[in-house]
Amino acid sequence: MKTLDLNETNEFTEKGMKRFFLVQDSPYFKIINFNLRAGHTFPVHSHDIDGDLSILVLEGNGFFLGADDAEIPAQKDQILVSAIREPHGVRAETDMRILVTIAPPI
Repeated sequence: MKTLDLNETNEFTEKGMKRFFLVQDSPYFKIINFNLRAGHTFPVHSHDIDGDLSILVLEGNGFFLGADDAEIPAQKDQILVSAIREPHGVRAETDMRILVTIAPPI
């Protein structure tokens, strides 16, 4: 077992997005912390594999993005669950921190 302190990854850059690959990167799942500056978009994309992902909003608010310009309001403590093949992205209205879990990892 191990623990991770997400306070240690609370860092933003002027370029818009700061990414930290957290310690968990196994054959079963991966956890990634993305920090987005207000106004930055993590572009809508998908991956050509089977599996699931979740996007948990740790701080801030914005929108979960999807296919056909879909937008779902996103705020602290909300989580989006999706197939990896389904288009997904995030747009930050305020500085925003998200935690992405991907299984199996890509």
